[in-house]
Amino acid sequence: MDNTTNEELLILIEQATAGDKKALETVILSVQDLVFNLSLRMLGTFPDAEDATQDILLKVITHLSSFRQESSFSTWVFSIAVNHLKNYKKHMFAQYPLSFEFYGDDIVNGRIDDVPDLTQDVEASILAEELKLSCTNVLLQCLDPDSRCIFILGTMFKVDSRIAGDLLEISPEAYRQRLSRVRKKVAEFLSEYCGEYGKGRCRCSRRVNYAIQNRRISPERLDFTSAKPVESVAEVKAAMEEIDGYSQQFAFCQAYQSPEQVKKMVRDFLNGAAFSTVAGT
Repeated sequence: MDNTTNEELLILIEQATAGDKKALETVILSVQDLVFNLSLRMLGTFPDAEDATQDILLKVITHLSSFRQESSFSTWVFSIAVNHLKNYKKHMFAQYPLSFEFYGDDIVNGRIDDVPDLTQDVEASILAEELKLSCTNVLLQCLDPDSRCIFILGTMFKVDSRIAGDLLEISPEAYRQRLSRVRKKVAEFLSEYCGEYGKGRCRCSRRVNYAIQNRRISPERLDFTSAKPVESVAEVKAAMEEIDGYSQQFAFCQAYQSPEQVKKMVRDFLNGAAFSTVAGT
């Protein structure tokens, strides 16, 4: 979110629900990075995250009048986004699910030296960085949706365990226990297999062509390395203490600015006939 204070935001929400288009745009743009980053980690790819972000932001717009200030606005948006993403079936990995066993076997047995040069003159270091960022993001798809959501809320957004428990309809204690287990599982996999965040044999620089061949990255679309990072999207302030020693392994949890097409979608919606129907004008 931006630097808008909570009081200013509440005033903007009141103005937006009264039909002020500019106020509504400001409100939605203030949470678009939060929604996009949650979607990206939950779904694995930029295209799927962009589609889901648009769906979620439209839900926020059309349900904004139901926000009762019983929680912070960001928590309310989290609730909408989490419910949407946990049941989202249109993304690639819903059709082609992954597992840690498959991922590990591919690292050990993938025939990476049998692939020709497919880099299309793109600098090797850029492609290796793209693969590193993409791979660790896709790694989360080895978790079931609930565990993935718990990991993301606790590791990337550092959500207070009481708030996270409410979002996931479990107790704070259960959330902390499950977060600890899933963080351990991801950290152990990285330690065993990954040479970037652990002691494993896998090196992104050696697997670039193999990844291109298997359509895991594309020299023509470098989503991660071309995205603009943001300092933080941890808008739900944490009371979560550091519960383990795995933070270094999870340095890949970088937040990004939402793509321009998401901003364009918001503005197109607000300037279109659909907004008039929602606003009742």
